[in-house]
Amino acid sequence: MYVPWRYIGSKVVLGEGTFIGANVSIYGSSKIGTRVYIDDDVTIGYLTKGKIVKIIEKLEGAKSREKGEEFYQMLDELSSGSMIGDNCIIRRGTVIYEDTSIGDGCETGHNVLIRENVYIGKRCKIGSYTILDGYVTIGDDTVIQSAVYIPPKVSIGSRVFIAPRVVFTNDRYPSSKRIIETIIEDDVVIGANSTIIAGIKIGKGAVIAAGSVVTKSVEPYTVVVGIPARPVMTREEYDKKRIEYEKSTGVFPWR
Repeated sequence: MYVPWRYIGSKVVLGEGTFIGANVSIYGSSKIGTRVYIDDDVTIGYLTKGKIVKIIEKLEGAKSREKGEEFYQMLDELSSGSMIGDNCIIRRGTVIYEDTSIGDGCETGHNVLIRENVYIGKRCKIGSYTILDGYVTIGDDTVIQSAVYIPPKVSIGSRVFIAPRVVFTNDRYPSSKRIIETIIEDDVVIGANSTIIAGIKIGKGAVIAAGSVVTKSVEPYTVVVGIPARPVMTREEYDKKRIEYEKSTGVFPWR
């Protein structure tokens, strides 16, 4: 009988009905809600660089450089852990750093990276190969599709839709030593392959067309297109076009 390898820290709290796959590591004071599905090869409570350096220093001079039980115990002791709400699905290959909170009903795709100090609200979806690179906030019911990059100091509201391969930035003059906040308000739609330049605000209900480069703040309920992105219509006009499009082509039967 195959017995999967796991490391579940001594301070970890697991909710009732939670499933844990093979090669899973959960560190620190992590709290996992009820009925959570954690797939194979998932790490929760991964340490920040400063703490890993401390472990390397402690192990310096050790006869063996392999990751033995002592190594995992130190990871567990130093990690602050993370919070996963009820009814979440964490798919294979996901890595979640310490000091991160994920709300009820969220799910990740495969090979998602969520770094430290990320807050994700309820019922959000984070697509495969997406990176939330720390110090990011996301509201409820937001969908982030595959291969999106979100750096520190980006704030995303509720009911936002972000299509694949969207890139956010946080530095106007890379690589400076100053990063600035970018704000995405509620009900925004951002099309595939768009780039959002640092320090702007995209107002409530705005739509960013696919492939746009957004260099200036966008007014609420405005649709912008192009490089650089410029207003072309209102959200009301956009929604009318979307409804007509759905009627003429039919709606895909999402599973």
